[in-house]
Amino acid sequence: MGLTGKLIMYLDISSRGDVFHDIFRHKPHEFASISPDKIHGCDIDGERGAVGSVLCWNYTLDGKKQTAKELIEEIDETNHKIVLKVIEGDLLEDLYKSFKIIFHVEPKGDGQLAIWTLEFEKLNANVPYPTTFMDFLLDCTKEMDVHKASQ
Repeated sequence: MGLTGKLIMYLDISSRGDVFHDIFRHKPHEFASISPDKIHGCDIDGERGAVGSVLCWNYTLDGKKQTAKELIEEIDETNHKIVLKVIEGDLLEDLYKSFKIIFHVEPKGDGQLAIWTLEFEKLNANVPYPTTFMDFLLDCTKEMDVHKASQ
């Protein structure tokens, strides 16, 4: 049984891709006001929105307060893509040897498609796939889409 995996989810959104990309890249602290029951804060070590900067998240997943530090590995303005490598936090300490989060937006007909990809290596075969974390990301994306549509 393999310990490495990839999980991909697609979500139709009404907001433009550049709006989502801008928040993830330059204003991640806004998530605390958009999804306050899930995300409690995001601090940035380094230059805001630059490759090499670190995002320090405080969030609640499955009723448990957690933390994560994510290194911005790649940014692609054209495809509204950001690649984050988890370098510290609850996901790495308890479940995964490595964990990467990739977000990008693609056009879909008259709308947009938000695409989340999780690439991971489990610590052992008993570790579950990160479906709960994916659901968390999708819920935050839906809340952000509603928030931006109402502005």
